[in-house]
Amino acid sequence: LKRCFPDFSTKNGVLTVANQTTFKDGRGKTRNVTDLREAANGINNVLDARSVGMKIFEDYAISWYWILIGLFIAMIVSLLFLVLLRFTAGVLFWIFIFGVIGIIAYGIWHCYWEYDHLKGIPGSDLTVYDIGFQTDFRVYLQLRQTWLAFMIILCVVEIIIILMLIFLRNRIRIAIALLKEGSRAIGYIMSTLFYPIVTFILIAICISYWAVTAVFLATSGEPVYKVMANQTLCKYANLTCDPETFNTTNVTKLCPGAQCTFAFYGGESLYHKYIFIFQLANAFVFLWLVNFAIALGQCTLAGAFASYYWASRKPADIPLWPLFSSFGRAIRYHTGSLAFGALILAIVQLIRVILEYLDHKLKGTQNSFTRFLLCCLKCCFWCLEKFLKFINRNAYIMIAIYGKNFCTSAKEAFFLLMRNVVRVAVLDKVTDFLLFLGKILVAGGVGVLAFFFFTQRIPVFAQEAPTLNYYWVPLLTVIIGSYLVAHGFFSVYAMCVDTLFLCFCEDLERNDGSTAKPYFMSASLHRILGKKELSPKKA
Repeated sequence: LKRCFPDFSTKNGVLTVANQTTFKDGRGKTRNVTDLREAANGINNVLDARSVGMKIFEDYAISWYWILIGLFIAMIVSLLFLVLLRFTAGVLFWIFIFGVIGIIAYGIWHCYWEYDHLKGIPGSDLTVYDIGFQTDFRVYLQLRQTWLAFMIILCVVEIIIILMLIFLRNRIRIAIALLKEGSRAIGYIMSTLFYPIVTFILIAICISYWAVTAVFLATSGEPVYKVMANQTLCKYANLTCDPETFNTTNVTKLCPGAQCTFAFYGGESLYHKYIFIFQLANAFVFLWLVNFAIALGQCTLAGAFASYYWASRKPADIPLWPLFSSFGRAIRYHTGSLAFGALILAIVQLIRVILEYLDHKLKGTQNSFTRFLLCCLKCCFWCLEKFLKFINRNAYIMIAIYGKNFCTSAKEAFFLLMRNVVRVAVLDKVTDFLLFLGKILVAGGVGVLAFFFFTQRIPVFAQEAPTLNYYWVPLLTVIIGSYLVAHGFFSVYAMCVDTLFLCFCEDLERNDGSTAKPYFMSASLHRILGKKELSPKKA
């Protein structure tokens, strides 16, 4: 850095530099050696951080090849998990459900054992009201009333879960069958698993466009200098000035002590006054484009999976290139509908950004009502954004199926889901559980393998593993990267399940299983619903 650093030493218990304890800074102000030490420590922290950053960069330079191998393994494991879901979806779900029931049953037994064990112990029959509020939670565990309350709560939860399984068992079977059907659809249309790469590229282009535009807007100006002087005595105070010619003007004579100092970077034209509005417009365009890229991906995937469901004979009647055909239809016929849906969502997101900005600016204020109002608005618009994302997602599916405009598709999708609201809730929870379990299994499994590899715990890998400064650098990269890879694959699967579900609901309402209006659903869904047998052509 071409700077000298002080050499601190202690003399007779006093901190000194070159046998001195006081110094003068660049402004002639006397400083203590302690101030110098604090400044030097800050600089040393920066240099230490730079050193750590260099070591991390070295670790990436050495281990990038193994990181890519770990991410490739995560991709293979994610693919296998999705393909095998057609065989394991029901097993995994019921193992989890019965595991939860068993754990709650053990909790009930343990609460009863503690309740019975405390019988006769002095003080255990007191109530929570008698002892009042206690910061030590262990005090409450010495009361029989506490364990009785725990036992009652667990019993209620256990009964609710069992009753839900009894009354919703058929809908759970439908949800599991749809999950298996989704795995089968992905097996026939494997190209859909790699479509998130296209979405990633489009979003990366949007981010690059926004960042470059924001930088150009922020730097579109020149340094502005203003006269700094006593405003009551100098009429030139706060006026713009030129630092190169300031000393030759009459300002220094009329206003003794006045200085021409830097004020801000920009300008005072009409354009520079509204630069913040341009930044907001740039942010709005960014949100609109990102939402459009996501909408394009959802509509494309929905069209591909819908072509699978509505094929009379699977896979013979599936189009040759379903993903590319769906992408072409979305670009040619549905661009306006996708842009309109993205526009509505972008407006709500921009309002949320403005609310966050206002909250940041007003954080230091003491007005409780203002903070409460902002909190309510943020909560409401967060809920509205979640609702719009749900509506848009299903509207894009209906657009891909029927080719209608956005408003009509959103209305039809909403009422179709409301007519099947229980099935929606069950399918959503079952899907979320299985996909979350899959992400944890993929990221955890690949992470454990990477841990044993990079820490050289396995003798077979000891010679192949690179020597690193921080083994956690590639390890965390592999774990986070594996989770993102699994998320990309499973997002396609979730879109597949949602599309098949809407097609399934439409199939039930449009057709009756007769020869004139046969069902397009799979044989497993046919059996669960107890409908008429499939025709020989469809079977």
